Amino acid sequence: MRKTLNRRDVIKGSAALGLTVFASPLRAAAPEPTAITPDLIAAATKEAKVILYSAMDLPVGEKLGRAFEAKYPGIEVQIERSGAERLFQRLEQENASNIHSADVVNSSDASHFISWKTNGWLAPFVTEDIAQHFPPEYRDPDGLFATSRIWLCSIAYNTNLVKAADAPTSFADLLDPKWAGKMVKGHPAYSGTIMTATFQIVRELGWEYLEKLSKQRVMQVQSSTDPPKKLALGERAVMADGNEYGVVLLKEAGQPVEPIYPSEGSPTVSGPTGIFVSAPHPNAARVFQAWLHTRETQQFFTDFTAQYSAHAQVQSKPGRRKISDLKLMKEDPAGVEQMTEEIKTRYAKLFKV
Repeated sequence: MRKTLNRRDVIKGSAALGLTVFASPLRAAAPEPTAITPDLIAAATKEAKVILYSAMDLPVGEKLGRAFEAKYPGIEVQIERSGAERLFQRLEQENASNIHSADVVNSSDASHFISWKTNGWLAPFVTEDIAQHFPPEYRDPDGLFATSRIWLCSIAYNTNLVKAADAPTSFADLLDPKWAGKMVKGHPAYSGTIMTATFQIVRELGWEYLEKLSKQRVMQVQSSTDPPKKLALGERAVMADGNEYGVVLLKEAGQPVEPIYPSEGSPTVSGPTGIFVSAPHPNAARVFQAWLHTRETQQFFTDFTAQYSAHAQVQSKPGRRKISDLKLMKEDPAGVEQMTEEIKTRYAKLFKV
């Protein structure tokens, strides 16, 4: 069995070879763009299934799966959902045991694709939409994956418990003693969103910030999807981190929550999707990957999830903020890759979780 490379091996190898964020030691030309042809659909229908390993919220993944099944009757979408960091561990364990169940994988930690690419686990496949409408920074130069969704990790508050005039407007404000025991946040060892956001916060504000935050008696949950729910239920007044789109959707549904875009900038997270070279249903995987990145699907996904799309033709739903109007923290998947173990260790020590 081929020995795989861990995160530290990947970074050392990339640095030694002078590689860019998503480059691999052996560069191959990206394949020519592929269309969804009747022959491909027939082959996919014969396989009858596509297995998606995903860090998306399960209701989101299920709605997406139903939309695909409606478009392509006869192809079932089976979703294996977990937090991104747990998903990464699962795939490592499965590969070590020579188990190959995943057809398509979507992670909320873009740094995972560095490892999977370097290990040779991803199959090249470029769709016409990806080639024509996704900016270079949102698609792999070797055609191994593309960014399917973009979202923010923000702060927020419960409008029944906090007056707008008293609400925090920055990460620094969360250190005010008045918020002690009143906040909730996700965990970077479980959630790729929180891992990515924690890296950006440490880079911009330093470990000193998290050290001070850890003394605020913060409720610790796992997924980035959990803090918005705790906020809406009134279990905590303020969300120290969590996915912004969850807050937006809850607000649109009439819940007493309000997102805040901190003055230091909102951590930015992207979720790439790729096909595994060992996919048991390779044709169905290609149809799903192609469908997922069409303008129609990206617009549908953006509208019902309140996330953002890299597809140049997709527009924000009326009434929602445009990501271009917000101050953002910059993504750096390679930086996350390098600091993952340090973040897990130091975070657990600080927050005692």
